[in-house]
Amino acid sequence: MQTPTAEEMEIRKGLDDLVQALRAKDIEALMAHYAAATIVFDIRPPLRIDSADAYRKNFEAWFASVDGPIDYEVHELLVTVRDDVAFCHGLCHVRSKRTNGEKADYWVRVTSGLQKMSDRWMITHEHISMPIDLRTMQAQPEFQS
Repeated sequence: MQTPTAEEMEIRKGLDDLVQALRAKDIEALMAHYAAATIVFDIRPPLRIDSADAYRKNFEAWFASVDGPIDYEVHELLVTVRDDVAFCHGLCHVRSKRTNGEKADYWVRVTSGLQKMSDRWMITHEHISMPIDLRTMQAQPEFQS
């Protein structure tokens, strides 16, 4: 295994800070990681989001639907860095209690593209997906609540 570069360590630290903000439902700290012109393909409608401001609305809706903090774990994170661009992906396990009392427990795949802007790594593209069974078009059993 290669020793992570300083750039990779900086990106991993930023992603860890993002996860901490997401767990705490701290919208300001979370959105500080996204460039204004971020493009996102999400599992929550709208499925294509063309700015960080619009993406913020998805997070606000999600946070409002959750009672208490969000248990969010990142697994198998891979980070690749070249010059001022980086690419990372991993599997994320999400658990929470919805405001209607239901428990949520599911996995998503997250791929993020980052660009170094003014000496800071910012997310400029994100794609979130959930594995489905193509016969039923439903989330695979190990990936749903």
